[in-house]
Order: sequence, then C-alpha cells, then structure tokens
Amino acid sequence: MQQVIENCETEEPPSLLAEIIDEEEDPPDQSARDLILKQPQPTVFPTIVPFPLHRRPLVRKNQKSRQFRKKYYPHVSSREWNNWTWQVANRIRTVDRLKSMLSLSVEEELALSRDGIKLPFSVTPYYMSLIPADEPTHPLRRAVVPTVNELFKGPGEEDDPLGEDSQSPVHGLVHRYPDRVLLLVHDFCSTYCRYCTRSRVVGHGAVNAGQARLERAIQYIAANPAIRDVLLSGGDPLLLNDDKLEWLLARLRIIPHVEIIRIGTKIPAVLPQRVTPKLVRMLKRYHPLWMSLHFMHPDECTPETNRACSMLADAGIPLGSQTVLLNGINDDVDTMKKLMHGMMKMRVRPYYLYQCDPISGSSHFRTSVAKGLEIIKGLRGHTSGYGVPTYVIDAPGGGGKIPLMPEYVVGREDDNLLLRNYEQRCFRYPDVC
Repeated sequence: MQQVIENCETEEPPSLLAEIIDEEEDPPDQSARDLILKQPQPTVFPTIVPFPLHRRPLVRKNQKSRQFRKKYYPHVSSREWNNWTWQVANRIRTVDRLKSMLSLSVEEELALSRDGIKLPFSVTPYYMSLIPADEPTHPLRRAVVPTVNELFKGPGEEDDPLGEDSQSPVHGLVHRYPDRVLLLVHDFCSTYCRYCTRSRVVGHGAVNAGQARLERAIQYIAANPAIRDVLLSGGDPLLLNDDKLEWLLARLRIIPHVEIIRIGTKIPAVLPQRVTPKLVRMLKRYHPLWMSLHFMHPDECTPETNRACSMLADAGIPLGSQTVLLNGINDDVDTMKKLMHGMMKMRVRPYYLYQCDPISGSSHFRTSVAKGLEIIKGLRGHTSGYGVPTYVIDAPGGGGKIPLMPEYVVGREDDNLLLRNYEQRCFRYPDVC
C-alpha cells in the first residue's frame, strides 16, 4: 500500500512570470536617449516565484507519534505505521495492552474490569500516541478511555434518546426529516468515543455492511422521490474498503432524485492514514459529495490530520465539523476558540456545536445549556463568523435539531428593534412593520 507520507519534489519550480522585452530595429539617437533618461524610471519589483499549486508542502513531523512508535512499536517501520489497515489491525483493545501504555486511574481500571459497560473499548495506535501516559483528566484520554461513570444512568438518560429506532423504516436507515435520510453503513469504528450517541449499536455487530441489507436501504431511498440528501454514517463509513465504499456511492448516485451525498466520519482525527490518494481519487468521481467531520479538541489538529483534510479539500469536498460540547474537555471559550481556529486552518468549516445527547451513562460528559450559550457568546464577534458554529440540541424523542442562540434581540421601542452586540452595547434598528 502506498505510504501516506509522501516526499515533495526537490527541484525548483519554474517561474510563472516572464519578462517582456521590446526590442527596436535601430538604437535611438543621442537626443532621444537623453529624453528617455530624463523620464521617471519605473519601479523595479523583485521577481515573484509563486508556490506551485501542484505540489504540497512537506508535512511537519509529529514528534509525539514518532516517540510513541519507537517506545511501543520499535520494530514497526514508518511505512507500516502509516498504513491504515495496520492501524486498524493493531488497535489497543485490552486492559493489559492499555496498562502498558497508560497509568490507569482507579475509575478507569474498574470500568475496564467490570461488566456493564455497553460501548466497546478501542483506540488506534496513532490516536493513543496523542494521549499523555500520566494524565487521567487529559481531554483526549477522557474521550476514549472508559470510567465507572458510564455505569450510572442519570435522570432523563436513555439508550436511544433521539428515538432513531422508532424512525427506522428499514434496518439501519433513519428517516427523520422529509428530504433526507441517515444510512448506517455498519457499526464499526476504529476508535470509540465514550459519549457516542449510538453506543447502544456501535461495536456490537448488529448493523453489518452486507450487500443484501444495504440494497434494502437503497431500494427504500429509490422508492421515495422526496429524498434528495443521503448521509452515510454508522460506525464510520470510511472503514469500508475502497471498492465497497465505491459500490455504495455508485448505487446512490444513479438514483435520479438523490442530489447530495454526505459522509459522517471521525477518520481524519483518529485515523488520518486512511485518507490515501487512491481513496481521494475515488471520492472525486461522486460529486457533489460533502463530509461532516468530528473534532472535539484542538489536540486533534495534528500534522497528519491537517494533511488528510488538505487532500479531501483539494479534491473539492466541502468539509464541515460537528463538535460535541463536553464537560472538562472543551467547555470553555479559549479551548473552543482554539479548536475552531485549528479547524479553519485545515479548511474545515465549523458547522454544529452539539449539546451532548442524554445517552445512558453520559451525565459526567454533559454541561448545562447555559454553558453552551456562554461559549457561543464568547465566540461571536471575537472571531470571524466562519469560526462560529450553530449551537444545537438534537431534541430527545426524535424532534430533530433545534438551534440555540444567546439573546441578541433585547426588545422593541416603537418602530425600532433593540439589539445588543458582542460588546454588550445596545443599538436601534428601524424595523419595517
């Protein structure tokens, strides 16, 4: 398999600028030469050599990953490490293997040694390389290593809080909105997020990528002309091999009323090695294709992830992010702003900030809604509008996404609308009634 990290060519690019030299048949006489010399001389600018668009700059080395690989995988070559199938095959899944890499807290060790944890434990070696060994409260560690808190079911928590099962006319397909459907490709992830909305499903083998099951979902979509948008999710759709994923995209693309295909994935954050030139070339054949990526902390914005996002963006795939608001992980303005800026530098547009869904055992992850509004208020006006996501609650019971905003409309005064800006200053807008 082609190695993910590629070297750039070292030759100097040809200049795209050329000098234009006008030559006369005969040299000018002396009087004409003197006249020319008396004229103001044009400013001479240095030749600009633009960066060649067909080449990508060398990716900075991720020192954490290199040191981690040398320590725990000393006989693994760089080529193997950057092979996504090697990463998947060598996921950290057992307590003993995890103990060799992290100093487990009591809460972590109890959770891994007892029954009752619904969501499986699995982390790619790459993502584990980003997690400090002696910091149980590190954001990335809290997001992927289980604790005993998952065993406690709080008020209002449910295994299926969004009512997806009741809105599934076909196994593995959710039809909540009139013009779009969610197709669960399978239930497998390379790294399981402990706050996953579908922890009741993922990792249990109940949703497989068998052709017969997918065909039933495709037939449902084909028989409903109102469906114009199909979101592939799961599990992670990009964990299908290239041929199987292309088969699915091709089957959806020939349905006349399917205008948009979206892929929901966390691959660039947890397994950026999966984004290969071959995959990107295949995806380009099925435009218009969009991707919803999942980032939850700025430490996920690594050189490897940057490269994966750049390849997808260069292929013309619009990238949007879906971030879950998580207690003690990203629930402050500075962290969230740093994450939004990091994603924008990778050409990922902040799209949604989700209030954490009330899945069973999620109370230790969930913040108050007031905290989410505070963060949006701290972003609006203090960074570019492109960097401010829409804060939403996915309504329990299948009500869909409901946007939330701080109170910027203060009220009315005669024909004027009273508004408050990010500096807490009030303004009047002449509102035509």
